Amino acid sequence: MNTLAVRLIWTCVLMLNLPHLAGAATLEQMAGQMIVVGFQGDSVDDAAVAGLRADLAASRLGGVMLLKTNIGSLEAVKQMNAAFRDAAELPAFITLDQEGGAVERLTKAVGFREIPSAVSIASRNSPAEAETIYARMAAAIAELGFTVNFGPVADLNLNPENPIIGKFGRAFSADPATVALYDAAFIKAHHAAGLLTALKHFPGHGSSTTDSHEGFVDITQTWQSSELDPYRVLIAAGEVDMVMAGHLYHADYADAGQQTPSSLSPQWIEGVLRGELGFDGVVISDDLEMGAIRDHFTLAQTVTQAVRAGLDVLLFSNTADYRAGLGQEVLDILLRAAADDPAFAARIEQSYTRIVALKARIH
Repeated sequence: MNTLAVRLIWTCVLMLNLPHLAGAATLEQMAGQMIVVGFQGDSVDDAAVAGLRADLAASRLGGVMLLKTNIGSLEAVKQMNAAFRDAAELPAFITLDQEGGAVERLTKAVGFREIPSAVSIASRNSPAEAETIYARMAAAIAELGFTVNFGPVADLNLNPENPIIGKFGRAFSADPATVALYDAAFIKAHHAAGLLTALKHFPGHGSSTTDSHEGFVDITQTWQSSELDPYRVLIAAGEVDMVMAGHLYHADYADAGQQTPSSLSPQWIEGVLRGELGFDGVVISDDLEMGAIRDHFTLAQTVTQAVRAGLDVLLFSNTADYRAGLGQEVLDILLRAAADDPAFAARIEQSYTRIVALKARIH
C-alpha cells in the first residue's frame, strides 16, 4: 500500500473521533478556522494568550503563530501550547518557523538544540542522514506542543545572492530532484513526530533578486518552470500537508492590469497549484503583513483576494501594527464578504472541509 493510501485511511479513522466536525459548524466557525495569528506575550498568564484561548474555544480562530519574541523559555512555551491545545474546539494549528540555520525560533539561548541550514545539511549528509537530523529536531518541537512547522523550503538555490533564500542557505540545492529528496526527508521526520509541515515558498522564491518581507518582488525575468518540480514530485507522492504561497509577482500570472502576487492570484493557486500540479490540500499564505502585501493592499483587499484566489489559511504575524483583536478583524471581513456573495461563502466552506481533514491528522 502506498504512502498516500495509508495517510488517507489514517485520516478517515481519526475523523471518526471528531464528532463535532462537518455539518455542525456555523459559517462563522468555518471562517474562523481559516485564520492564524501571531501575538505579544511569552507566558500562559499573559492577557493575549487568554484572548487567543477564548477565540480557539469558540472556533473564531484556527491557530496561532509563535515568533522568537514569544519564546521566553522552553517550559513557558510548553505551558502556552498546552493551554492552546486544551482550549481549541478543533485541534489548533500551533505553528512556528524552525528550519535550522538562520531561521529558528527555538534557539540555544533557551536550551534548544540548533541544527545547521538546509544547504549545509544537504552538502554534508545523505537524505537518510538528514532525516535523522530532522527527526531529532521534530521530536523536540512536538514535545513542546507545536502541531505545525513551516517547512521545508522547496525553493531552488538559483540565485546564491538572493537576499532571503540564497544568502541564508535556506535552499537545499539548485537541483530540483535533490531539493525534493531532502524536502521528503524533512517531511517524513516531522510526520514521524506527529507534526504537520508546509512546503514553501510557492511558486519559487529561489531565483528572485529581492525580499518579499521588504516589498514588491518581481520574478518575471528570473523564475524558471523547474522551480515547480519539487512541488510536482512531493504532491504526486502524497507527502504534502500544506503548501505555503509566497508573495511573488510574475507578469504572466497576474490579473489584467494588476500587479497581483502569487498569494492573491487565482492563476497561480487554482490554475497551477491545484490544476496543473493536482494539489487539493490546504494552501496557507506566507505572512500577509510582509511589505509585498502590506504596502499595496488594504486588509480587506488582502483577505478577500486571498480567499478568492484559493487560499485556505490566512497567516498574519501581527507584527506590523500589533492589535490583540486582529483575528476578529479578519473574521469580520470574511463574514461581510460571505454575506454579500454566496460564491465567497462557498469558498469558506470548501476551505473548512480541507482544514478539518488536515486537522484530523494532528496528534
